[in-house]
Amino acid sequence: MPVKKSVIKISLLFILTLFTAGNLLAQIPKVACGTIKRLENFPSKFVDARNVDVWLPEGYSADKKYPVLYMHDGMALFDSTIMWNKQEWGVDETMCKLMAEKRIKECIVVGIWNTGVKRFPEYFPQKPFYSLSQADQEKILAIGKDKGTPLIGTGPFSDNYLKFLVTELKPYIDTHFSTLRDQENTFIAGSSMGGLISMYAICEYPKVFRGAVCMSTHWPGIFTTVDNPIPGAFLQYLKTHLPSPKNHKIYFDYGSETLDAMYKPYQTQADSIMKAAGYTEKNWITREYPGMDHSEKSWRKRFDVPMLFLLEKE
Repeated sequence: MPVKKSVIKISLLFILTLFTAGNLLAQIPKVACGTIKRLENFPSKFVDARNVDVWLPEGYSADKKYPVLYMHDGMALFDSTIMWNKQEWGVDETMCKLMAEKRIKECIVVGIWNTGVKRFPEYFPQKPFYSLSQADQEKILAIGKDKGTPLIGTGPFSDNYLKFLVTELKPYIDTHFSTLRDQENTFIAGSSMGGLISMYAICEYPKVFRGAVCMSTHWPGIFTTVDNPIPGAFLQYLKTHLPSPKNHKIYFDYGSETLDAMYKPYQTQADSIMKAAGYTEKNWITREYPGMDHSEKSWRKRFDVPMLFLLEKE
């Protein structure tokens, strides 16, 4: 379906502000509860260095072991005062409330910053992109070139981003914090492009991640649904790479406003793939949120739903 000019305007603003986010965020986020430990300019041989904010729950103790939730766009999780749009996910508030009510397991949250202009190529699932025809690849790579900032740069390198996360960051977290290191207690989450890379992560590394949270999953990949081959490539990849429903849990959702207005037809197709693969309400949720838009304030309002789904106390 065509995209309204207002949606395109919002999406371009969203990209622009993300590109400049690194310059706006210098201070450690203030949290309502728990503690932030900053890993500044965490190095990698696969991708650019970036900050990582590790949130430890209230009463964190080295004498206990904790599940770990890895989250993309880490600068947007905890503190609205350092965000360009004065919004946040409210991860600390939600987690502490659910923990205080003893509804979920105590958990460590690892907030991985994005790298501005490289966010799209880092988060854009790589194998589906290179399954496209050469002509389609070139058409997508041309987006933004005329303005000097190609949307996906010279091409996605999300495989390297996941290698950084799985082979560099996770081992560091597991050796420097008191974690439950096994697949059963390792989760990944994000929204928009972060939803896509979370889906890609659990498919590429099913032995590492038990659960994935994919909020407002950006199935179009770009900002139009007209003559766009990308969703088909993503959905075909999902169909052929879904991990076993026996030991994985996947959460999807979407709103109805701004960018989220594009998602329902594609999510409906993804839901059919999930059902065909044997996923049921025990290990898969898709939720529609009419009236909610593509923003941190919307994701904050419903963040408790996937947390209860993944971390609910038995």
